[in-house]
Amino acid sequence: MIDWNLAGQVARGVAKTQPAGDPAPFERLADPAAEAARLVAAYTGLVAERVPAPEAVDRGGWIDANLKSMETVLEPAARKVAGGLGPMGALAGTVLALEAGAISGFLAGRVLGQYEFPVLEPDAPARLLFVAPNLGHAARSLNAGEDQLLRWVALHETTHALQFGGVPWLRPYIAETVGQLLEGLQADPRKLMAGMPDLADVKRIANRIREEGLATVAVGPERREVLERLQAFMAVLEGYAEHVMDAVGATVLDDLPSLRAALQKRRRDRSGFMRLFERLIGMDLKLRQYEQGKAFCDAVVARGGITALNVVWAEPAAMPTPAELDDPGAWLRRTGRLGLPRSA
Repeated sequence: MIDWNLAGQVARGVAKTQPAGDPAPFERLADPAAEAARLVAAYTGLVAERVPAPEAVDRGGWIDANLKSMETVLEPAARKVAGGLGPMGALAGTVLALEAGAISGFLAGRVLGQYEFPVLEPDAPARLLFVAPNLGHAARSLNAGEDQLLRWVALHETTHALQFGGVPWLRPYIAETVGQLLEGLQADPRKLMAGMPDLADVKRIANRIREEGLATVAVGPERREVLERLQAFMAVLEGYAEHVMDAVGATVLDDLPSLRAALQKRRRDRSGFMRLFERLIGMDLKLRQYEQGKAFCDAVVARGGITALNVVWAEPAAMPTPAELDDPGAWLRRTGRLGLPRSA
């Protein structure tokens, strides 16, 4: 239903509007990736049978990978919703293609690296991608050494590779949770709008989206708990990688504080329009996940070491609740009562 060729064209057009840097220094990945795998495994204790070989891609390559993953999620959802739209279904497919392309094109100009896999296909191969022109631009704009930046980003993405490669239940759990959210989509547009504010009251709708986020409004109250559980889960995934890249990076990088400060500035230094756009596509949620998740992981490690934090990988029930993300002590007490093993 969605015109993915159109989405790809739009994405490439949007990506071209964003500044790029010299990709050449970031195309030699074997040594930084091997170093990262060795260091992250030694620090975390996570062991994966196989870590994908690192790939240097341009923005077009990242767009292709991202749209392929999006297709596995959006296409079934789009067909379900379009079934209730009658003749308007085809138009909806075009609109979704434009939106998917615009979002992918925007992200293609910002992503530095990504552990990529089809969300709803737990057994499909994963890829370890580094977007070379974005790394080149980041090195220049952050005034960071190319080697230092690449090794630091490699620590973050390799941590994700070891998380998913070393904890067998992670990918099936994500697929199941996202599937639960998709099941809540209403094919009848009248039901889809049930419980929403009066459409004439644009201010109330805008305020609700601004306060709760577009995803929360879209899934509706009956799926809020599932969405919040997924958001907490993602915060731990990202926060763990953020913690590891700093904890390990401090031992091998010359000026980690400057790198961290520059990256934080890059994440926050956006125009008012870009802040609004990121809010609408959920990027601001991801930024909050970095911060909240890292604060949680840092606090747990400070109290019990990495062994205590690795309890999150024991089983889905060991993941912190949204409330526990802001109260690491409560999570430590709960998991201690459950008698969960203090290991990866």
